[in-house]
Amino acid sequence: MDKIEENMKTMNELEEAVKAKGENPYIIPLKTPVKFEGKQYDCIDLTGLEDLRATDLIAINRRLSVMGTGEAFAENSLEYTLHLAAAATALPIEFFEQLKINTAMRVKSRVLLFLFRQD
Repeated sequence: MDKIEENMKTMNELEEAVKAKGENPYIIPLKTPVKFEGKQYDCIDLTGLEDLRATDLIAINRRLSVMGTGEAFAENSLEYTLHLAAAATALPIEFFEQLKINTAMRVKSRVLLFLFRQD
């Protein structure tokens, strides 16, 4: 099994585990609420990923290229997935950049789950 197939299997297992708990895999509950710009967030709702289009991906690619952080497999990078999360939630990227690393990685895994799920 190659690396891509292995990652797909892991993503599918994650989605099934979250669904088995009766939870939406694209809503991330936060153990410790996050304060940002005077508002407190108890969860991160990534359900807006469903509404993004190819033009949103292109815009993020261009933005990251201009910043000098474009990568060959950008969709797998933390930075790229956080930009997608920002677009999906209408929160500024600064919200995601200040998250604790374990929370940022949960966001990344859920965005990747969305991107690579097999419907």
